[in-house]
Amino acid sequence: MSKGCEPPEHLLGLDPRMEQALAELKDMVLRRYPAATFEVAPGQDEAEAVHLIATVDVEDPDEVLDVVIDRVLELQIEEGLPVHLIPTRPLEREVQELRSPRSPNRPRIDWGAVNPAAR
Repeated sequence: MSKGCEPPEHLLGLDPRMEQALAELKDMVLRRYPAATFEVAPGQDEAEAVHLIATVDVEDPDEVLDVVIDRVLELQIEEGLPVHLIPTRPLEREVQELRSPRSPNRPRIDWGAVNPAAR
């Protein structure tokens, strides 16, 4: 994995436009999450797609996507670049969360509010 804008994109044989797009997305993520690390991988379902996998230690990985989603859509739709950002959390964080006890309390459903006829 690489940090910052020094990834091995050139090893995948990417064109300069895609390399520039990846560098731009990385920079956007790093401005908000300086400890983020990145990996570039080919798409699984689309042969021409490129996945930028961003590993960030956050509660909700979708927060990372929120930082770049508008630009990702511009790159895909307006510039025709099949680039996707895949936010993930560090493996250590996932393991820690799996080992932590979960609250046995469940939210109470007010069935009267859900179905007034049940009153």
